[in-house]
Amino acid sequence: MLITMACDGAAKGRKVGLFTPEHKQLQEPYEEINWILTPVRARASKTEGTVRTVTGGVADFWSLTDNELAGRGREYDLVLIDEGAFTKNGQMFDIWRKSIAPTMITRPGSRAVVFSTPNGLDPTNFFFMICNNPELKFREFYAPTSDTPYVPPYELERERRDNHPLVFRQEFLAEFIDWSGSSFLSIDSLLVDERPVPVPTFCDAVFATIDTAVKSGKEHDGLAVTYWASSQFVGHRLVVLDWDIINLEGSLLEAWLPCVFRNLEEFAKSCHARGGSLGAFIEDKVSGTILIQQAQRRGWPAHAIDSKLTDAGKSERAVSVSGYVYRGWVKISGPAYDKVTNYKGATRNHFLSQVTGFRVGAKDGEDDLLDTFTYGVAIALGGPEGY
Repeated sequence: MLITMACDGAAKGRKVGLFTPEHKQLQEPYEEINWILTPVRARASKTEGTVRTVTGGVADFWSLTDNELAGRGREYDLVLIDEGAFTKNGQMFDIWRKSIAPTMITRPGSRAVVFSTPNGLDPTNFFFMICNNPELKFREFYAPTSDTPYVPPYELERERRDNHPLVFRQEFLAEFIDWSGSSFLSIDSLLVDERPVPVPTFCDAVFATIDTAVKSGKEHDGLAVTYWASSQFVGHRLVVLDWDIINLEGSLLEAWLPCVFRNLEEFAKSCHARGGSLGAFIEDKVSGTILIQQAQRRGWPAHAIDSKLTDAGKSERAVSVSGYVYRGWVKISGPAYDKVTNYKGATRNHFLSQVTGFRVGAKDGEDDLLDTFTYGVAIALGGPEGY
């Protein structure tokens, strides 16, 4: 609908501004709009983000990422904002009020249309604001996935079955959901008959995920690692083999990493991994960058986790992998389930504490192992870039 509206406006000589939260989200609509407008296209520039037509129309493309001036100084008959709920909370309303809305003042009959799936129940969220505050003068058009003829009913029913109820209500029923206090990475989903699963005797491959983010106020880097066994056809799809979390001085980083790769080789042997060890997937930030460089110098299989995954918030990552956990594709082995360590003065199973104890909206608390968990599930089950 957004592309159709943009092409119709530009072909008829109108000025159209298209805005997305991230630059990557502009690529597909730009290429499609540019192709559709070929018969009436005067010129186009992907670098400038503009397609002009022989009728005097224009389609401008703007990324809202850290761009408070998006649209400023232009005039638009039609403003189209995609994924409006996923812009930066607080910042987007200022961009709308100061930069985007003024582009329509001089164009009689101009209008703005904002497209999005809801993203929680947050009064600072731009999409939530315009849907729930009549003073902002937007009209709400509601359409759940079931309204489209392009999604077969059996596919929708499968999504209902395979996703946590709250995720389904947001993503497919287009409802504003209050996520505060919600837990959807439950311990029951990681167990079979209320017990952890045995360590696999056969699997496709093993790998590790490492979180190295530095938290403010901490004396040393917090390092967390989770070891995984992945199998497509035999046994469980994804099994947590082991985990560890430690405080480590920067000078000891290079001594710690070889242990990770030795452990992976041991797991590859004990689990009879047909593909062997895939190596370690490491968060490419701060000390993680050092680990990746060190591993590459020594010829070890270390991979930077895609920024699309690391840049997402922990709540967004948890929601994105919750469907795999909910449908029972992720399990925890006995050794990982029974393991207890001391970390920062607390003795417990830190993996279960962080993963199953996570609540959406929680601001404080340790989350290093939670990050390794969401990274691992996304990498193994969510495609090459996660999700």
